Amino acid sequence: QVQLVESGGGLVQAGGSLRLSCAASGRTFSSYAMGWFRQAPGKEREFVARIRRGAGTTYYANSVKDRFTISRDNAKNTVYLQMNSLKPEDTAVYYCAADSGYSGSYYPNDYEYWGQGTQVTVSS
Repeated sequence: QVQLVESGGGLVQAGGSLRLSCAASGRTFSSYAMGWFRQAPGKEREFVARIRRGAGTTYYANSVKDRFTISRDNAKNTVYLQMNSLKPEDTAVYYCAADSGYSGSYYPNDYEYWGQGTQVTVSS
């Protein structure tokens, strides 16, 4: 069992930055691939970024590539999402998720554990 708690969301102006954190319980955090997803009102949950366990290869949605960076600190059981050059269209609830598979997935249904989400609002 893994419990995930996100933090770091808030209100920021367009062009600004935020860093989201996701703290995981349990001693097997390094055994999970981790992902970040987001969901805007009236829209489906969409993939943002993921990071493999082990060497930590990363993958990004085209909409956030070169602006967002996912990273993990296995010693702290935490995964991060650094978000730069934020745009109003990045406004959403952001969720972290854990997948016991090696590399994670682009699809929400492949993840076994989810956090409660943190709101990110980008004003124009």
